[in-house]
Amino acid sequence: MLTAGEVAGLIAATGWVVLVCVMAVVLVKLARLLTETTKAVADLNNRLGPLLDDVSVTVNETNRQLVAVEAIAHDVKQVSGHAARLSAVTQTIFTGPLIKVSSLGYGVRRAIEARRTRTPARARQRRPR
Repeated sequence: MLTAGEVAGLIAATGWVVLVCVMAVVLVKLARLLTETTKAVADLNNRLGPLLDDVSVTVNETNRQLVAVEAIAHDVKQVSGHAARLSAVTQTIFTGPLIKVSSLGYGVRRAIEARRTRTPARARQRRPR
């Protein structure tokens, strides 16, 4: 028969064997995980090169288009400034004489109205009754 010390040693040895087996399984799974990760990184690396090239081409094309848009915006700004100056010149040219013609029309109309209101009063005074 086994003594208590021998039973304890047998239990401890069995525990160590189980622990070593579990660790072996964990290490095998970890090795598989590392192998799959390596494959995934290699695949990603193979796909990333062309993708970065496409991104670079896209960024370069975008920059080229932005330069064109900047030139168009500059031209629109110039046209807007010319239109504002033209509007100011047109306003200056036409509003001054237009105000003068309007004032002249108003003065003539007032003069005609004043003359009409005085004419019947004089006509009444001149008529003998």
